[in-house]
Amino acid sequence: MEISIIENSEFDKIRELSTKDYQYLELYSTMLRYNCFVEVKKAGSGHLGSSFSAMDIITYLYLRELNVLEVGLNSNDRDIYFSSKGHDVPGLYSLLHSLGFIETSQLMKLRKLGGLDGHPDVRIPGIESNTGSLGMGISKGKGMAIAKKLNNYGGRVFVLTGDGEFQEGQIYESLQTTSHQKVTNLNVIIDRNKFQTDKIVNEIVNIDDLKQKVSSFGWYVDEIDGHNFSEIENALNKIKDVTDKPKFIIANTIKGKGISFLENYTKNQYGEVIYKWHSGAPDDEYFELGINELKQKIRNLSEKLNVEINYKIIEQLIKQPSSKKIYITETFGKRLCEIANERKDLIVLDGDLSADCKLRDFEYQYPERFIENGISEQDMVSTAGGLARMGMLPLVSSFASFLVSRANEHIYNNACEHTKIIYACHFAGIIPAGPGKSHQSVRDISLLNAIPNMVIIQPGFSVEMQEALDYAVYIASENVALRMNIGPSPQEFEPENYKLEFGKGTTLLNGNNGILFTYGPVMLNEAVSAVEILNHHNYSLKVVNMPWLNRIDLEWFEQTIRGFDKIFVLDDHSINGGLGDLIINAVNKLNIANKPQVIKFGIEDYPECGTPFEVLNYHRLDAKSLAEQILNQELTIKNTKTIYSEEAPQ
Repeated sequence: MEISIIENSEFDKIRELSTKDYQYLELYSTMLRYNCFVEVKKAGSGHLGSSFSAMDIITYLYLRELNVLEVGLNSNDRDIYFSSKGHDVPGLYSLLHSLGFIETSQLMKLRKLGGLDGHPDVRIPGIESNTGSLGMGISKGKGMAIAKKLNNYGGRVFVLTGDGEFQEGQIYESLQTTSHQKVTNLNVIIDRNKFQTDKIVNEIVNIDDLKQKVSSFGWYVDEIDGHNFSEIENALNKIKDVTDKPKFIIANTIKGKGISFLENYTKNQYGEVIYKWHSGAPDDEYFELGINELKQKIRNLSEKLNVEINYKIIEQLIKQPSSKKIYITETFGKRLCEIANERKDLIVLDGDLSADCKLRDFEYQYPERFIENGISEQDMVSTAGGLARMGMLPLVSSFASFLVSRANEHIYNNACEHTKIIYACHFAGIIPAGPGKSHQSVRDISLLNAIPNMVIIQPGFSVEMQEALDYAVYIASENVALRMNIGPSPQEFEPENYKLEFGKGTTLLNGNNGILFTYGPVMLNEAVSAVEILNHHNYSLKVVNMPWLNRIDLEWFEQTIRGFDKIFVLDDHSINGGLGDLIINAVNKLNIANKPQVIKFGIEDYPECGTPFEVLNYHRLDAKSLAEQILNQELTIKNTKTIYSEEAPQ
């Protein structure tokens, strides 16, 4: 099957049409959907549903409303548009490519190193704001609008938000302050596609009546069909006459609009409505169906406008064989259900990530003990604090980058009460790296480590996952943070007769020349793979899996490192505040002569976006780079490139 793209010269033809008929906008947005669909397929992941629901809105804005084509992306007088929800960025990339701001080669490198980040990043031309935990956009837009006023710059500010995003507390803070501070040059559009992740917004947390809510904060509010160009035009014209209030447009849309199967939802075995196209790429069968449907629409519209649209073939698609993948989070979800049968005090709180965090079975088996809090991490964590004060055992689950950072003060406050709460911190570490730095949690260990009664554990394999959860529930007297990689494990380790012991690690490989501490499926795989390379150079490395990231048994540690003058530590985290610092502190506490040197490997800058291998290699955390650095430390080789022979494992 061929993969083809519509180059930006084809979009130039459409913009040059003299007609103001809305059909040319429809054709343009359909062509954008085509490229977006190809872009996500090529990347192997991305967000189609959100991109497609917002596509008609951004098409009208950039072709009819914004002045960026006239004044340029760098003009202080430019109109500013950005999306606060961020998931729709593949669609925005498609549009920026159509305008010539992004090259075709770059568009085809979505979620690849040196290409386009999985969420908005200002390094990319035309992207005005990074996104992170949801809810920041209106506040950022307000700041931009205030700056324009203070500097007497021209241009307006437009912010697109998601509807699930309206569960986040900062949204309501920003609505209130924007009106009170009389920021009248800010225009907000909500993409009201009715779904967040894979469920209906109002079933997660009901956000209606939006019009009444927003207007009560002192905003002008209008409501339209977000796929009707006439209604979009009328609404944007009307807000030009409103000069005493910030403006808000509720755009009712369809998630996945433009491809029939993307617009559809299904019902699961429990009768609940589920949307399956929030994230991920279509398989080959669905890709061919979607491409053919879009091509037919483009053909019909282009014939009406008497214009020919050409496609450029960029590659032949070769079907890849599927393989069984192992997720330690599946063990987490399964074991949690078993524990719930015994522990009636166990309550699970979720932040709209039940499916991703493998909580769906718990949600359906124990609905009375499952609290879906939606996109509101601070409220969720403080709710857990109240439950814990009343003698319950709350388990709070979300992505680590959102849970630990956004609600850090609330986690600290709960801990000060000396209750016990379990924090399930998913998507920890640098991999998967496709979504970009907003999702790569590489500072959570350091944020939690300053809380005295917080134990941090990261399991490296399934049996360790089960034992870590059991420890958190049945044994721990303190708060416990379970740090988990969300992606599939590169390989599954199964140590014989494994038993998790407090503050102690497990030796996976024995060696004489060096000792390496690490943790988690990603870095354990790189460490073990590095050993294969090092063995080729007659250097044997002892590898210790250390799941306890802020607790260490000093007697065990002293025995484990005995005989080694160098200790290497591989962190799936910033080089500051991770396991490496725990090991350094432990060495300093030992009453021994000739203390070993500790060499840390970890993230030294913001994490890059790309495929797992690209990003690990970029940060020199892959097996080959790790082996090279260890040999450099040990042998002081001047030209490290010469250590690899043609026969050496790579």
